[in-house]
Parts: sequence; C-alpha cells; structure tokens
Amino acid sequence: MQGKPQLLAWICCDGVHIDPSTGKHTLLGIFSNIKARKFPVTHPRMFWFLSLTDVAPGKHQLKISMGRGMEETRPLVQREFESTSPVQRINLINEVQRLTFREGGEYSILIEVDEETILLTSIQVS
Repeated sequence: MQGKPQLLAWICCDGVHIDPSTGKHTLLGIFSNIKARKFPVTHPRMFWFLSLTDVAPGKHQLKISMGRGMEETRPLVQREFESTSPVQRINLINEVQRLTFREGGEYSILIEVDEETILLTSIQVS
C-alpha cells in the first residue's frame, strides 16, 4: 500500500526560472515573512514552490489554503497534477497574485494532496 506523498521542499519566493536546456529550477528572492508599512497590504505576486515524492501514479489534487486561524482558511491554489511513479520528484510552481492581508500577524498555510495534509506552516506579516 502506498503511503502519503512526502514533501521535500516548500519555498516562498519572488520568482522561479526554469533553464530551458537543463530543466533546472532557480528560485529568486526566497522569503519567509512579509513586511508592510500599513494595512491592509496587497502583495503583488509571489510563488509557492513545492517538491514532492512518494506520490502514487495517477492524477492528484493539490490544495493550498491560507488564513489567520485554521477555522478561517480559504483555498488560494487548487490544481491537478500527475505522477508517473512513486520515485518521481514532482516540482510544482504555484503563482499567487494580489494576496491581501487586512492586518498583521501570523497566517496559517495548509497544504493538502488529495485532501490529506502534507504540511501546516505559517508566514508572519508585520
């Protein structure tokens, strides 16, 4: 029986470049918090880069939700992806535009694959 997918990397950054000749990913402007001069603040554009393995062959659903508390989370990313083998490393690039934070504080980020929690983390906004 196949276990749940394993998260190898979760990176929040300003951009992701994929070299057309090698397929290598370059992550630009990695950050773990957001600073604002005043609230509400809208972050113009960020990328959430995930690398997964141990994903059973077939189609799967990725869902990333965010909120001030777990009861307030709302989905920001919902997309399908495919795995060809459990040993495959799957890199998923998720662009999030115009994300508004009404106030400062800690925001929870919940990452799920096929409705199973892969990671619960947070980002600080101040």
